[in-house]
This record gives sequence, structure tokens and C-alpha cells, in this order.
Amino acid sequence: MASSEILPKRSLDALRTLLLPGMVIPAHPLALTEERRLDERHQRALSRYYLASGAGGLAVGVHTTQFAIHDPKVGLYPPVLELAVEEAQRHTEDTGDRPVLVAGVVGATEQAVKEAALARDLGYDCVLLSLKAMAGAGREALIAHVYAVAEVLPVFGFYLQPTLGGPVLDYAFWRDFAAIPNVVGVKIAPFNRYQTLDVVRGLADSGRGGEIALYTGNDDTIVMDLLTRFPYDGLRITGGLLGHWAVWTSKAVALLAEIHALTRETQPVPAEMLTRAAQITDANAALFDPAHGFAGCIPGIHEVLRRQGLLSGRWCLEPEEELSPGQMAEIDRVIAAYPDLQDDVFVQAHLDAWLQ
Repeated sequence: MASSEILPKRSLDALRTLLLPGMVIPAHPLALTEERRLDERHQRALSRYYLASGAGGLAVGVHTTQFAIHDPKVGLYPPVLELAVEEAQRHTEDTGDRPVLVAGVVGATEQAVKEAALARDLGYDCVLLSLKAMAGAGREALIAHVYAVAEVLPVFGFYLQPTLGGPVLDYAFWRDFAAIPNVVGVKIAPFNRYQTLDVVRGLADSGRGGEIALYTGNDDTIVMDLLTRFPYDGLRITGGLLGHWAVWTSKAVALLAEIHALTRETQPVPAEMLTRAAQITDANAALFDPAHGFAGCIPGIHEVLRRQGLLSGRWCLEPEEELSPGQMAEIDRVIAAYPDLQDDVFVQAHLDAWLQ
């Protein structure tokens, strides 16, 4: 990529101003050919789909992109990040609306800092920092790790559910985490109500709760997270950085706008919204495969995108990563049951253009 094409750096204040009200940030999948090589055409089509849907940003190199891309032997982390930047640049030139770019960063401190520097040089706004590789470290070491990465690029914290290998991050961690100046947000994704409250209370008690954007990553309770005013300084989760929002994204954008209208006007929550919350959780269970410990999560997302034509297959980097037994039938069931959650008509109207 020519340096003239790199997106200009955003100030910290400008980034906070964009993130705090809340937006849809899909966790970007990885498009592969049947030979398990990068499928650039469909990778670009996915980015174009998300941005055309009204997503405010893209999260690339995260769990949904497959953590294996961070392995230098795989060699996909730099080119996948770069493709998203190119599509963000194209979108900005066409619409004047520049999306927020979030780069997933993993590993111990040396690797995480190196990845953050790459993301910075490509024009990313912030990093989503996974602490999975630091699972055995104490709180002081974890905070020092975050500080080191935040000196390179602003940090979006990430509470990865412990069942997937993330460390348990208690109230005291989140209180101390919030004191780091370059922290701009937190993706709350422990899939646990007690631990979700730990995050919100820790940020509130830090005194900086109003400066740090709270985004749901709890795919099992998306709508309830977004509807709740928490009993800690009235903090709210205002947006989502979600693998679930990598599918049916235009409907997710409409849903978030509807919830924002309800919470902004302090309107009573309609019973229909609570029903829709249950529908979305049911659909997520089919895609994310909690029945098998989330083993089919990424293939489940890929299968929906494959049916829409946004991917040519559901291949993952690891050949054994496939749908779990019975998962296809569950995906068939929720697709038949909840047509209003899907955006097939929108996708089909624009697919040819996105694939060009």
C-alpha cells in the first residue's frame, strides 16, 4: 500500500467521541479458498458489506478472523489487516464517512507491541487486546502489559470468556485498567453476568467510566446488555463488537438504532423487544455452538455468509474446524424460524457490486 493511501491518524479525543455513543463493529471473518489460501475477492466483499450495512467500524485479526493468522508461519496477519484498510479508504473516499478500524492483538508483550506497531503504521485507530497468552500472570503484570501496548496505539480492552482460555479478570483489574490513559473501550465478553458486572463496576469506581466506551461481546445476551442502565453511575453498554454481528449486519445496525432511541428517550422497553432478545440468543446458539463448547462457532458464522454468497465456503485454516454434529440442522431451524433477523434481500441487491 502506498503511504499516501494510509488513513490519517485520529486524535484520542476524536476516537472517544466516535466510540462512546455506541456503534456496530463486526468481528471480521477470514475468507479462504478451498485450498485454505486467502480469498481476497471475498475478503474485500465482506468489508464492503459491513460498511454498506452502516457498521461504524471493522475489527480485524480478532477471534472471528481466526487467531491462527497471528502465527508468522501462516503469514496472513499483515495482508488481512491491509485489505481492510484499503476498503476503509475506499469507503471514506466514496462517502466521506471514515470507519473506526480495530486490530486484534495477541501474545506476550513483545509480540503484542510489535502487532500494535504494525496496526498503527497501517492506519488503525486502536487495538483489541487479548490477554489469553497472559492467563497465568498476576494483575500487576497484566496492567504493565496493557500499558506497554497502549503506548503504541489506544487500547480496547477485551474480557474473553474464561471457557475459551481467557484469564479471569476481577473488579480490581478493571478499576486499575481504567486508569491507563490510552484506554478507549472495553469489549465485555465473559458470557457471565457476575463478571460483566465486575467490568462495569470497576470502570465506574475508577472515576473514568464516562470516558471509556462499553461494548458488548456477550453474544448470548446482546439485547439485554444494550438495554440495561447499570447501577454504577448509570453506565450503559452502548455498542457491540461482536462475531454475531458479522452476519445479518444491516439488521444489527437497525436494531442498535432502535435500542438507542428507546434508551435515549427513556421509553419503556416493549415486550416485543424482549421477545426479539430471546430470538437473537436462540439464533446465536445455532451459530456459535455452545452445545459443543463453541467448537463450531467460526464455521457457523461462515455457513450463513456462504449461503448469502459472501463467502465461497466455510473453510477454516485448521481443516478439522468444522460444524459440530447437529449444528447444520440448528442453523436451518433458526433461519426458518426468524426471517426478520436476516438481511438476504439487502445482500442480494448489492452482492455483485461487492464482489467486483
